Amino acid sequence: MHDIFLHTATVFMGFFAMMNPIGNLPVYLGMVQEYSKAEQRRIALKALFSAFLIIAVFSVFGHIIFALFGITIPAFQIAGGVIVFIIGYQLLNARDVSFHKDTCERHRKSDHDKEDIAIMPLGIPLLAGPGTISTAMNFVGSQKGMLNTVVVIGAFAVICVITYFLFISGKKITGMINPSFMKVVSRIMGLILTVIAVQMMINGLAGAYHLVLNNEI
Repeated sequence: MHDIFLHTATVFMGFFAMMNPIGNLPVYLGMVQEYSKAEQRRIALKALFSAFLIIAVFSVFGHIIFALFGITIPAFQIAGGVIVFIIGYQLLNARDVSFHKDTCERHRKSDHDKEDIAIMPLGIPLLAGPGTISTAMNFVGSQKGMLNTVVVIGAFAVICVITYFLFISGKKITGMINPSFMKVVSRIMGLILTVIAVQMMINGLAGAYHLVLNNEI
Protein backbone atom coordinates (compact mmCIF):
# COMPACT_ATOMS: atom_id res chain seq x y z
CA MET A 1 0.00 0.00 0.00
CA HIS A 2 2.84 2.38 0.88
CA ASP A 3 4.55 1.68 -2.47
CA ILE A 4 1.34 2.41 -4.40
CA PHE A 5 0.83 5.67 -2.51
CA LEU A 6 4.44 6.71 -3.11
CA HIS A 7 4.22 5.83 -6.81
CA THR A 8 0.92 7.72 -7.17
CA ALA A 9 2.45 10.79 -5.51
CA THR A 10 5.46 10.60 -7.85
CA VAL A 11 3.22 10.34 -10.92
CA PHE A 12 1.06 13.22 -9.70
CA MET A 13 4.02 15.51 -9.06
CA GLY A 14 5.58 14.57 -12.39
CA PHE A 15 2.44 15.48 -14.32
CA PHE A 16 1.88 18.63 -12.26
CA ALA A 17 5.42 19.81 -12.94
CA MET A 18 5.17 18.97 -16.64
CA MET A 19 1.75 20.57 -17.25
CA ASN A 20 2.66 23.50 -14.99
CA PRO A 21 -0.97 24.76 -14.73
CA ILE A 22 0.06 27.80 -12.67
CA GLY A 23 2.71 28.81 -15.18
CA ASN A 24 0.35 28.20 -18.12
CA LEU A 25 -2.45 30.22 -16.52
CA PRO A 26 -1.33 33.60 -17.95
CA VAL A 27 -1.04 32.01 -21.41
CA TYR A 28 -4.59 30.69 -21.19
CA LEU A 29 -5.97 34.01 -19.95
CA GLY A 30 -4.20 35.90 -22.72
CA MET A 31 -5.78 33.69 -25.37
CA VAL A 32 -9.36 33.73 -24.06
CA GLN A 33 -9.66 37.26 -22.69
CA GLU A 34 -11.88 38.38 -25.60
CA TYR A 35 -14.38 35.56 -24.99
CA SER A 36 -17.34 35.52 -22.61
CA LYS A 37 -17.14 33.62 -19.31
CA ALA A 38 -19.29 30.80 -20.72
CA GLU A 39 -17.01 30.47 -23.76
CA GLN A 40 -13.92 30.53 -21.56
CA ARG A 41 -15.32 27.63 -19.53
CA ARG A 42 -16.14 25.70 -22.71
CA ILE A 43 -12.65 26.29 -24.12
CA ALA A 44 -10.97 25.20 -20.86
CA LEU A 45 -13.11 22.05 -20.65
CA LYS A 46 -12.53 21.10 -24.29
CA ALA A 47 -8.78 21.75 -24.07
CA LEU A 48 -8.37 19.61 -20.96
CA PHE A 49 -10.57 16.84 -22.32
CA SER A 50 -8.42 16.77 -25.48
CA ALA A 51 -5.25 16.60 -23.39
CA PHE A 52 -6.69 13.81 -21.22
CA LEU A 53 -7.75 11.81 -24.28
CA ILE A 54 -4.27 12.03 -25.81
CA ILE A 55 -2.54 10.92 -22.61
CA ALA A 56 -5.05 8.11 -22.00
CA VAL A 57 -4.57 6.75 -25.56
CA PHE A 58 -0.78 6.77 -25.25
CA SER A 59 -0.94 5.24 -21.76
CA VAL A 60 -3.10 2.31 -22.95
CA PHE A 61 -1.98 1.82 -26.55
CA GLY A 62 1.49 3.34 -26.45
CA HIS A 63 3.20 -0.05 -26.44
CA ILE A 64 1.25 -1.10 -29.55
CA ILE A 65 2.25 2.12 -31.28
CA PHE A 66 5.86 1.46 -30.31
CA ALA A 67 5.69 -2.07 -31.67
CA LEU A 68 4.42 -0.81 -35.03
CA PHE A 69 7.39 1.52 -35.36
CA GLY A 70 9.94 -0.83 -33.77
CA ILE A 71 10.62 1.48 -30.83
CA THR A 72 11.80 0.06 -27.49
CA ILE A 73 10.74 1.40 -24.10
CA PRO A 74 14.36 2.18 -23.06
CA ALA A 75 14.85 4.25 -26.23
CA PHE A 76 11.71 6.26 -25.47
CA GLN A 77 12.74 6.63 -21.84
CA ILE A 78 16.08 8.12 -22.85
CA ALA A 79 14.57 10.38 -25.52
CA GLY A 80 11.72 11.36 -23.22
CA GLY A 81 14.20 12.10 -20.43
CA VAL A 82 16.09 14.46 -22.74
CA ILE A 83 12.86 16.28 -23.69
CA VAL A 84 11.72 16.57 -20.07
CA PHE A 85 15.19 17.75 -19.00
CA ILE A 86 15.16 20.54 -21.60
CA ILE A 87 11.73 21.73 -20.44
CA GLY A 88 12.73 21.49 -16.78
CA TYR A 89 15.98 23.38 -17.42
CA GLN A 90 14.09 26.18 -19.18
CA LEU A 91 11.63 26.44 -16.27
CA LEU A 92 14.52 26.37 -13.80
CA ASN A 93 16.03 29.38 -15.54
CA ALA A 94 12.65 31.17 -15.67
CA ARG A 95 12.38 30.93 -19.44
CA ASP A 96 9.31 30.25 -21.57
CA VAL A 97 9.17 26.64 -22.69
CA SER A 98 9.97 26.64 -26.41
CA PHE A 99 7.65 23.70 -27.14
CA HIS A 100 4.75 25.91 -26.07
CA LYS A 101 5.85 29.44 -26.81
CA ASP A 102 6.20 29.31 -30.58
CA THR A 103 2.79 27.71 -31.07
CA CYS A 104 1.02 30.23 -28.85
CA GLU A 105 2.75 33.17 -30.51
CA ARG A 106 1.78 31.89 -33.94
CA HIS A 107 -1.83 31.79 -32.80
CA ARG A 108 -1.77 35.35 -31.48
CA LYS A 109 -0.52 36.59 -34.82
CA SER A 110 -3.43 34.98 -36.65
CA ASP A 111 -6.54 35.91 -34.64
CA HIS A 112 -8.64 35.98 -37.82
CA ASP A 113 -8.07 32.26 -38.27
CA LYS A 114 -11.08 30.04 -37.43
CA GLU A 115 -8.89 27.42 -35.74
CA ASP A 116 -10.37 26.03 -32.52
CA ILE A 117 -7.91 27.17 -29.86
CA ALA A 118 -9.33 24.70 -27.35
CA ILE A 119 -7.69 21.81 -29.23
CA MET A 120 -4.78 23.65 -30.85
CA PRO A 121 -2.71 25.10 -29.26
CA LEU A 122 -4.25 24.83 -25.78
CA GLY A 123 -4.97 21.08 -25.70
CA ILE A 124 -2.02 20.20 -27.93
CA PRO A 125 0.81 21.01 -27.32
CA LEU A 126 0.33 23.39 -24.38
CA LEU A 127 -1.18 20.77 -22.07
CA ALA A 128 -0.45 17.45 -23.82
CA GLY A 129 2.80 18.16 -25.60
CA PRO A 130 5.81 15.90 -26.25
CA GLY A 131 7.00 16.26 -22.69
CA THR A 132 3.67 15.25 -21.13
CA ILE A 133 3.33 12.27 -23.47
CA SER A 134 6.90 11.23 -22.68
CA THR A 135 6.18 11.50 -18.97
CA ALA A 136 3.04 9.35 -19.26
CA MET A 137 4.80 6.67 -21.32
CA ASN A 138 7.73 6.54 -18.94
CA PHE A 139 5.49 6.17 -15.90
CA VAL A 140 3.47 3.42 -17.63
CA GLY A 141 6.67 1.63 -18.62
CA SER A 142 8.24 1.94 -15.18
CA GLN A 143 5.95 -0.76 -13.72
CA LYS A 144 4.00 -3.57 -15.35
CA GLY A 145 0.33 -4.24 -14.72
CA MET A 146 -3.07 -2.65 -15.32
CA LEU A 147 -3.04 -1.05 -11.86
CA ASN A 148 -0.06 1.12 -12.80
CA THR A 149 -1.81 2.26 -16.00
CA VAL A 150 -4.94 3.14 -14.01
CA VAL A 151 -2.79 5.10 -11.53
CA VAL A 152 -1.14 7.07 -14.35
CA ILE A 153 -4.42 7.89 -16.12
CA GLY A 154 -6.15 8.65 -12.80
CA ALA A 155 -3.38 10.98 -11.66
CA PHE A 156 -3.52 12.85 -14.95
CA ALA A 157 -7.32 13.11 -14.68
CA VAL A 158 -6.95 14.72 -11.24
CA ILE A 159 -4.40 17.17 -12.66
CA CYS A 160 -6.85 18.03 -15.46
CA VAL A 161 -9.63 18.74 -12.95
CA ILE A 162 -7.32 20.96 -10.87
CA THR A 163 -6.14 22.77 -14.01
CA TYR A 164 -9.74 23.35 -15.11
CA PHE A 165 -10.66 25.09 -11.85
CA LEU A 166 -7.41 27.10 -11.98
CA PHE A 167 -8.22 28.23 -15.52
CA ILE A 168 -11.82 29.26 -14.87
CA SER A 169 -10.73 31.09 -11.70
CA GLY A 170 -7.68 32.53 -13.42
CA LYS A 171 -8.44 36.25 -13.16
CA LYS A 172 -9.08 36.04 -9.41
CA ILE A 173 -5.96 33.91 -8.83
CA THR A 174 -3.56 36.11 -10.81
CA GLY A 175 -4.86 39.15 -8.94
CA MET A 176 -4.09 37.50 -5.59
CA ILE A 177 -0.69 35.89 -6.35
CA ASN A 178 2.50 37.92 -6.31
CA PRO A 179 4.44 37.69 -9.63
CA SER A 180 7.61 36.81 -7.70
CA PHE A 181 5.84 33.83 -6.13
CA MET A 182 4.80 32.65 -9.61
CA LYS A 183 8.48 32.66 -10.63
CA VAL A 184 9.47 30.69 -7.52
CA VAL A 185 6.79 28.06 -8.23
CA SER A 186 7.95 27.81 -11.85
CA ARG A 187 11.56 27.22 -10.77
CA ILE A 188 10.55 24.59 -8.22
CA MET A 189 8.59 22.79 -10.96
CA GLY A 190 11.67 23.03 -13.17
CA LEU A 191 13.87 21.44 -10.50
CA ILE A 192 11.41 18.58 -10.02
CA LEU A 193 11.28 18.01 -13.79
CA THR A 194 15.06 17.91 -14.21
CA VAL A 195 15.38 15.32 -11.42
CA ILE A 196 12.60 13.21 -12.98
CA ALA A 197 14.31 13.54 -16.38
CA VAL A 198 17.62 12.24 -15.01
CA GLN A 199 15.82 9.28 -13.44
CA MET A 200 14.09 8.59 -16.78
CA MET A 201 17.45 8.48 -18.56
CA ILE A 202 18.96 6.24 -15.87
CA ASN A 203 16.02 3.83 -16.22
CA GLY A 204 16.37 3.94 -20.01
CA LEU A 205 20.10 3.19 -19.93
CA ALA A 206 19.54 0.35 -17.47
CA GLY A 207 16.79 -1.06 -19.70
CA ALA A 208 18.96 -0.75 -22.80
CA TYR A 209 21.81 -2.57 -21.04
CA HIS A 210 19.39 -5.34 -20.09
CA LEU A 211 18.20 -5.70 -23.70
CA VAL A 212 21.76 -5.84 -25.03
CA LEU A 213 22.75 -8.32 -22.33
CA ASN A 214 19.91 -10.63 -23.36
CA ASN A 215 20.45 -10.09 -27.11
CA GLU A 216 16.95 -8.67 -27.48
CA ILE A 217 18.05 -5.85 -29.80
